[in-house]
Amino acid sequence: MFRSLAGINYRIWFFGALVSNVGTWMQRTAQDWIVLTRLTHNNATAVGITMALQFGPQLVLLPVTGWAADRFDRRRTLMCTQAAMALLGAGLGVMTVTGVVQLWHVYVFALLLGVAAAFDAPARQSFVGELVDERNLSNAVALNSTSFNAARTIGPAIAGLMTAVVGAGPVFLINAATFIAVLVSLKVMRADLFNARGRSSRRGGLVDGFRYVRTRPDLIVIFIMVFLIGTFGLNFPIYTSTMASTVFHKGAGEFGVLSSIMAFGSVAGSLLAARREKPRVSMLFLGALMFGVGCLIAALMPSYWLFGASLVLIGLFSQTLMTTANGTVQLATDPAVRGRVMAIYMAIFMGGTPIGAPIVGWVADAMGARWGLGVGAASGVLAGAVGVFYLFKYRGLRLQFRRGVPAFVLEEPEAAHPEVAAA
Repeated sequence: MFRSLAGINYRIWFFGALVSNVGTWMQRTAQDWIVLTRLTHNNATAVGITMALQFGPQLVLLPVTGWAADRFDRRRTLMCTQAAMALLGAGLGVMTVTGVVQLWHVYVFALLLGVAAAFDAPARQSFVGELVDERNLSNAVALNSTSFNAARTIGPAIAGLMTAVVGAGPVFLINAATFIAVLVSLKVMRADLFNARGRSSRRGGLVDGFRYVRTRPDLIVIFIMVFLIGTFGLNFPIYTSTMASTVFHKGAGEFGVLSSIMAFGSVAGSLLAARREKPRVSMLFLGALMFGVGCLIAALMPSYWLFGASLVLIGLFSQTLMTTANGTVQLATDPAVRGRVMAIYMAIFMGGTPIGAPIVGWVADAMGARWGLGVGAASGVLAGAVGVFYLFKYRGLRLQFRRGVPAFVLEEPEAAHPEVAAA
């Protein structure tokens, strides 16, 4: 399960990123809460706009971010993007502590943070290929998700308590300080141990990435599924903040606890993915369907703690889906265009938020928080249906009866890409 940690460079990266991820989740929690309760009067649409501004640059800047990930040294790129995000966190923290922050200030900082993250994401995702060999790449991707979600069990709870006691400003300043850990880890890595095969060996523009994806139906179906769930399903700040404040009438501390509870399921999903030698297609489609079921169950929960328990299921299957999708795309992609393909992947994953988050926020405002979760449930079921269609058309999925028991089998595994053929 933890075999990638045997490599010194990946081990340094893992623990540095873990510290930084705790700060990132602290800032996200405090930011969403002050937008919802301090800068507006429980306006979920404003939270959706904040998310749209923060994730929109992933899509708008797609023509240059993937090219930059393959063209420039990824370690240096990450040092620049991480330093920029640290400065932005510090700036928002100072404005909040001094009491001058307004809603439009948060919008501006969210947009600038989104620009930095747009360059950071494809470089960070493809940089993992330089830290481990191809055999351990899927495991390293899963452990990255484990780090991210382990931080989510800690960060939101701390942020919720701190926001309730001392306000959001100190939370933003602590987030800025946590970036020091990842910057130090990038600085002390041993360049002589980098995996040369994980680096790009070909120059070109984003169009090369699109041409590559166009010939790969296995990648296309993953991108469609990720778009559906990333756009309309993974709007957790809206779900948890509106359910906590308007349905169960809870405060900042209880809101932070909900995010941490969901993270327990996400950590479990990441660790289970790390145990698998290679990504399994069946887990991708099962994860999508069960994510939809989990959102539906959460929408029907009558009490705060039952709602929190249902979030564990959502976290488990959403992480199963996203970790499997990420690992499958990276393993199935030629390293020469991996940065550009991952930029497309991240743009589809995060870039749909400017479309989906305001819509989900509007639904929560107009029809109630539970209906917002209903949108997430529909996205999971639809994504699962897309995956099943792909299996029938390209992988020969058929219903057979074995001793009178119905079973689905894949008759024609995708031989061209055996690393993702196992179901």
